[in-house]
Amino acid sequence: MAAKRRKLGNPLALAVMVLLTERPMHPYEIAQTLRRRGKDASLKINYGSLYTVVQNLEKHGFVEVAEVQREGNRPERTLYGITDAGREEATEWLSDLLAVPAREYPIFEAALSLMCVLHPDEVARLLAERLTMLEVQAASLRGGLAKLSETLPRLFLVESEYQLHMIEAQAVWVRGFLTEIKDGTFPGVKEWRTFLETGEAPPEFQDPEGGGLEGK
Repeated sequence: MAAKRRKLGNPLALAVMVLLTERPMHPYEIAQTLRRRGKDASLKINYGSLYTVVQNLEKHGFVEVAEVQREGNRPERTLYGITDAGREEATEWLSDLLAVPAREYPIFEAALSLMCVLHPDEVARLLAERLTMLEVQAASLRGGLAKLSETLPRLFLVESEYQLHMIEAQAVWVRGFLTEIKDGTFPGVKEWRTFLETGEAPPEFQDPEGGGLEGK
């Protein structure tokens, strides 16, 4: 089952609608609430783009002006609330995202698919550097989760738990792959090394169309 194509595709729009189910808010308050709850770890949030998202949601009838506040000489504050159409859109959109796996194209996967042009020793060095960064990221996220869990229920932190799990899983894979390259147990590493050192591609590196790595 494919996910439905939606009028707005920015995940920040979904976050705004979900937050407005709690109560009407001003765009700045929306941004501050998302940051306070740690959502900036999984969503790109800045006030300018958020205001544009709110305007687009209003244009499509998913949110509406709920109140315009005036306090003395201070600028007006427009509070937005979610509409019935917005509630339905948010529910359907979120359901699709949870149920239907989407094919994504992480840049690390792209790099792995093309790393054959680098020497195995250089790949090992780079992966060791990545592993160190992953371990730092995991430690930082673990600490952030512990801090946020003091004030927020786990329900609002599950995406950070998932992110931490993915970082840790990637670190496990990188560590294992790095070991295979270093100790020579990775299949084809000898031929890979020879190819980079001599420029001669072994038969195993030839594709069915007759082109080798050197021709790519």
